[in-house]
Amino acid sequence: MTGERKILERVVDEAAEFLNGLPERPVHADADVDAVAAALGGPLPEHGGEPMEVVDQLITAAEPGLVAMPSPRFFGWVIGGVLPAALGADWLTSLWDQNAGLLVSSPAAAAAERVAAGWLLDLLDLPAEAGVGFVTGGMMANFTCLAAARHEVLRRVGWDVKADGLQGAPEVRVLVGAERHDSIDVAVRYLGLGEARSVVVPADAQGRIDVTSLETSLADRAGRPTILCLQAGNVHSGAFDDFATAVDLGHRYGAWVHVDGAFGLWAAAAPGRRHLVAGTAGADSWATDAHKTLNVPYDNGLAIVANSSALYAAVGMHAAYLIQDERPDPLSAVPEMSRRARGFTVWAALRSLGRSGIANMVEGFCARASEFAARLSEIDGVTVVNDVVFTQVCVSFGDDATTREVARRLVADGTAWMTASVWRGQAILRISVSNWRTTSEDVDRSVAAIRRAMAGASTRSE
Repeated sequence: MTGERKILERVVDEAAEFLNGLPERPVHADADVDAVAAALGGPLPEHGGEPMEVVDQLITAAEPGLVAMPSPRFFGWVIGGVLPAALGADWLTSLWDQNAGLLVSSPAAAAAERVAAGWLLDLLDLPAEAGVGFVTGGMMANFTCLAAARHEVLRRVGWDVKADGLQGAPEVRVLVGAERHDSIDVAVRYLGLGEARSVVVPADAQGRIDVTSLETSLADRAGRPTILCLQAGNVHSGAFDDFATAVDLGHRYGAWVHVDGAFGLWAAAAPGRRHLVAGTAGADSWATDAHKTLNVPYDNGLAIVANSSALYAAVGMHAAYLIQDERPDPLSAVPEMSRRARGFTVWAALRSLGRSGIANMVEGFCARASEFAARLSEIDGVTVVNDVVFTQVCVSFGDDATTREVARRLVADGTAWMTASVWRGQAILRISVSNWRTTSEDVDRSVAAIRRAMAGASTRSE
């Protein structure tokens, strides 16, 4: 026990140093994968090392290769910070080491998920009877929801996909927006529906699905098993589909309507942003992440299905050696048996913030995004290319080559991390505000870093 306590104390010391250093730490890693692998590697030792030595070696070797993702100036992809209560709960999750698959295997883990799921459904204004699965992230949340969709739309036409698979089954038609997230395509591929067979519906200039074209696509060969995928939060623009119209259209033509809301579904938790998701409650399933907007540690996604029976039928299981009763086990809602008890961190985040705290956090992300847009629009040569309605800002620095060079120099500078991308055929720098630590001062420091990167890019081109 003494040895374990010393290891935990060593980790606490490292954690305190890491967290305290975030405000000034360069966001980029100082070492690449080859250097870290060399420090960690070599032949597998014949004999094991002392636990404390192993932990020290891991810290020493890995530390230079860490990207400061919890930094208040990390704006890459869509990655949240970690709330203090969620961090504490995550450490306890590892300490308790519960297998969260069965009710009986961990009543504590199952209870945390049950309570957290109820709070989430209330917070996001989704049906109280919906089934909720705690999965790894948005990718698996989309997969799980679309598995339930595939099962149900085939059941409606008399086909049992669980028993008979897809060979000989009626074709399932999947409708997607032209600017859906790639994880939708991957989920469709994994489910055997063929991503190239999806019907792609045009999108407008902000990435929202075009509802006039959508109705035309739905009406074409109506009556076939159909799944419609909508989006709450375009990964570039942050735009939201017109759910009030699109959900109604989907149901009018008999489609299962799924909403991919990896980060945007949380707009429902902020009164000032709730209009963005008006109509989503009428959908059939929703995918979102807790490790994005809610700011819990990786990995934590949420698959939510209004018809819980369809969810359990699609991914659940029973086995003689498991101890199960008539109540659905947590494994009934996810495509996993053994898994981490993810509900503890979600419960802790929700409980520590409360309804008003979550609303303020989401509004804070949006306010910082608007500050970025305003500050950058004042700089000659910078164009904000999206309508900033949520947490995403995309900017161009004129031509594509200059934009890419500014992005490269910005990451090398280390003050802030923003990701280069291509949107609507144009190179852009993409800013995603998702960290509870980010302040207006962090926006100022990041804008100053962008100015330095622009100056360097301009000097290089002369």
